[in-house]
Amino acid sequence: MTTHRIASLLRAQPLGESVTVNGWVRTRRDAKTFSFLEINDGSCLKNLQVIAEASLPNYEAEIARLATGCAVRVTGELALSPAKGQAVELKAREVTVYGWADPESYPLQKKRHSFEFLRTISHLRPRTNALGAVARVRSVLSQAVHDFFKERGFFYIHTPIITTSDCEGAGEMFTVTSFDLDQPPKSHGKVDFSQDFFGRRTSLTVSGQLEAEIYALALGNVYTFGPTFRAENSNTSRHLAEFWMIEPEMAFCDLAGDIDVAEALLKHLVQRALTECREDLDLFGQFIDQGLIGRLENVLANPFIRLPYSEAIERLKASGHDFEFPVEWGLDLQSEHERYLTETIFAQPVVVTDYPKAIKAFYMRQNDDGRTVAAMDILFPGIGEIVGGSQREERYEVLLARLTESGLPLADYQWYLDLRRFGSAPHAGFGLGFERIVQFVTGMANIREVIPFPRTPGSAGF
Repeated sequence: MTTHRIASLLRAQPLGESVTVNGWVRTRRDAKTFSFLEINDGSCLKNLQVIAEASLPNYEAEIARLATGCAVRVTGELALSPAKGQAVELKAREVTVYGWADPESYPLQKKRHSFEFLRTISHLRPRTNALGAVARVRSVLSQAVHDFFKERGFFYIHTPIITTSDCEGAGEMFTVTSFDLDQPPKSHGKVDFSQDFFGRRTSLTVSGQLEAEIYALALGNVYTFGPTFRAENSNTSRHLAEFWMIEPEMAFCDLAGDIDVAEALLKHLVQRALTECREDLDLFGQFIDQGLIGRLENVLANPFIRLPYSEAIERLKASGHDFEFPVEWGLDLQSEHERYLTETIFAQPVVVTDYPKAIKAFYMRQNDDGRTVAAMDILFPGIGEIVGGSQREERYEVLLARLTESGLPLADYQWYLDLRRFGSAPHAGFGLGFERIVQFVTGMANIREVIPFPRTPGSAGF
């Protein structure tokens, strides 16, 4: 039997036709000779109202017992609705109950629940209006990422999840091992990873950048979009242990070109959300963040502000604002500094460039001043850093010196140095934290609400 998605029915409105829908009961209201059923199938925010007459064979035995959460199939005729707020309704000829939900124990009743509570029932929270809307927005944005790069001739590369390289150099990585952890083999008092599955210590990746550079220097423009992991014991509303990253790498590209692509991608994603997810965004604008739509439209309205790190420091110092963390040249910008730049000084997205060499990664191209690197962070109101990128160091001798200065084992990065020995070329790339753009687009205050199953310190399951 052909079934229809509710979103398609509400768009097409095939009046007078016989249609079948599947979904879950949101509410049931009873009149003398019939019941109103509100059905939702997850395809859109709106419910479809079903009129179930008392004359239906299973009305007393089943329909009159339906409660929030029950799964049903309804077949009937689509008709104009006389009620306000809805254009059509379904007059049922047949209602089949697939699964019951006991109202005494089903936790998602009509009242609103806190996001903190919903995290304790992550297997049920997608059935709520807000988390269902987040999932739909996330899906649209995921597809929009691939569309953006395909339209520009990029190739999609699958980079390793298991890696031996610490791209960020921070050491906050999850170890991957096949050892019996109660009795791992040891040598000189330490775990002997030479006996492990891969013959050396391996970890979950913090970034696909280094491997993407390999393919950029062969195919030109590539991107990777996949899960990344960080074993940072940070229990904040901005951090996850498992998250998704969009990471393009572009050969024959400098920092300015890198920023152009990043800005275009961000605007593309915001535009797609406004175009394809307006009903869900209006929900967020009403209940989560009343300034949301205006902030999204502001991203599209003007070019992003671009200013060097040194000027950003001067602006922050001159503001006279009492920051919790010090503002000094040579120190990294904190979230409060980033938000002050974007929300108070400029009131729009800001691209900060040319950071001090000492606070940035080894692979970033050193500027001629010897003090800074060709790096950039894109900062968004309400979020702070949403993109981090740079022109990569393409000069062999300079990169070798940076690796040595950073204390990284040269043997582990010989392949990376080889890319500079054999046909090196200027190239650049960036990383966009996918959850952060979803967070910005939805207005959600906590990043744990914009990923289906948040992994954080002390929380790795249901």
